[in-house]
Amino acid sequence: MFKSYFFLFFLFTSSVFSQEIVNLYTSRHYDSDIELYDKFEEKTGIKVNYVSGKGKALIQRIKSEGLNCPADIFITVDAGNLWRIQKDNLFQKIKSNKIKKILDSKYVDSNGNWIGLAKRYRVIVYNPEKIDSLRMSKINYEDLASDEFKNRIVIRSSSNIYNQSLLSSLIYHNGENYTKKWLLNFVGNFARKPQGNDRAQIMAVANGEADIAIVNHYYIGIMLSGKAGQKQRESALKVKVAFPNQQNRGTMVNVSGGGILKNSPNYKNAIKFLEFLLEEESQRHIVSNTYEYPIIDDLDPSPIIKKLGSNIVEDSLPVEVLGEMNPKAVKMMDVAGWR
Repeated sequence: MFKSYFFLFFLFTSSVFSQEIVNLYTSRHYDSDIELYDKFEEKTGIKVNYVSGKGKALIQRIKSEGLNCPADIFITVDAGNLWRIQKDNLFQKIKSNKIKKILDSKYVDSNGNWIGLAKRYRVIVYNPEKIDSLRMSKINYEDLASDEFKNRIVIRSSSNIYNQSLLSSLIYHNGENYTKKWLLNFVGNFARKPQGNDRAQIMAVANGEADIAIVNHYYIGIMLSGKAGQKQRESALKVKVAFPNQQNRGTMVNVSGGGILKNSPNYKNAIKFLEFLLEEESQRHIVSNTYEYPIIDDLDPSPIIKKLGSNIVEDSLPVEVLGEMNPKAVKMMDVAGWR
């Protein structure tokens, strides 16, 4: 089970400790991340303290703590959450030539306030006994609003940031008027009321409750690996994955990412930590354990993920757009009746 330390304020800030430290607030929930913290400590001698929790809860905590916030870095699992911190001016610029050289600019906030750490594709999972694989190889997100998929789609609720970001990308590419119409038809194609997490959607397709689900790709990796149990592995083996929009703009890419908070007490150590997470060894550790895609070039994903598809065409939109469009996306979802 993911270990979570909720340190008292003085444990983060007391000067009685001579050891160098870096303090994290993170909504990533992987044991393998803790292993990375240990490796960073061994390499640099800098102690990593962390608080884990849900993204929204941590954002509220940062706001409520204000000038007394002891955290140096906020790490979260969606560009939308990074944007929420940024719009309240709670990040500061990440000054690192090393990071500038490593990362593609589309995975860096235009103001240099946050960066991507790993990539996540929003993919389509389908039942190959119900839908032709050749058809799915040419699928677009836009197609999911057509009568072809009436009562065949499952997806989690509109409160989920992953879905909000997907809709944000559609607004960016297709405009508000088109997306409003698309959304009404898309919601009309749901096979059931939105419920559960991404793995629940995959299992619904495997169980015959629906023919299609929209999920983040790494959930398939987790299930196929057996880490989630034999039942989920068997479900994952029954479905196939399609990467949408491969004939045009590419599949939507989101990020797990982080930034340095405005009142960081250990700025230099925070820079070192973010640089460490982008090193090849660290990236290899991440993709091998969480089944995300590496954020750096020339590094393969996990073999399990690589089998799902290769040479994937990626949407080139800057990921900060996913946050900028978020308020419009949320409003549209509400109007369309996506609960």
